[in-house]
Amino acid sequence: MELIQETNDLSAYLAADEVVDHHHPLVRETAGRLAEGVADSYAYARAAFEFVRDTIPHSADSGDLRVTWRASDVLERRTGICYAKAHALAALLRAEDIPTAFCYQRFGEVHGLVAVRFRGAWHRQDPRGNKPGVDAQFSLDGERLAFATDPESNELDYPVLYAEPHPAVLGALKAAPDRPSLWRTLPTAL
Repeated sequence: MELIQETNDLSAYLAADEVVDHHHPLVRETAGRLAEGVADSYAYARAAFEFVRDTIPHSADSGDLRVTWRASDVLERRTGICYAKAHALAALLRAEDIPTAFCYQRFGEVHGLVAVRFRGAWHRQDPRGNKPGVDAQFSLDGERLAFATDPESNELDYPVLYAEPHPAVLGALKAAPDRPSLWRTLPTAL
């Protein structure tokens, strides 16, 4: 699949905003800790990915009913669904000047992940969190995502790389008082 940048302005994929608040002290402190002792930006990106994947439980897996959407809140509360975990990873990567985009897949509902730019190309990464049957890994040599789409089941990979989270995703996250409410309002298409 050919990934398509929403904008040709690469700086848009480094920007901070209300969601990707990579200037927040907790994001900066976490990024600084992860950057200690790594050899290069690739090693940092892998460390940030593994940190989000492994230390911030997916709220559906852990049974946490809280809904997070802002990167700093995800890091502070240590919980989030796929979108929130993607927001946290994007903030950590952008904090270290690694261009990061938001991208999506559609299964029963829309699933969120990120893409990082290395070696002149975009590479999708899924920090959702591993569990039996899910083994997402950081990779620039072929995708190792949590889930593969099945076009025969009407599943698909959206090719657009967004500089900001999709408005339908962000709207559902912001409006949900808890995860059960969120499940009823998650977008089923973009």
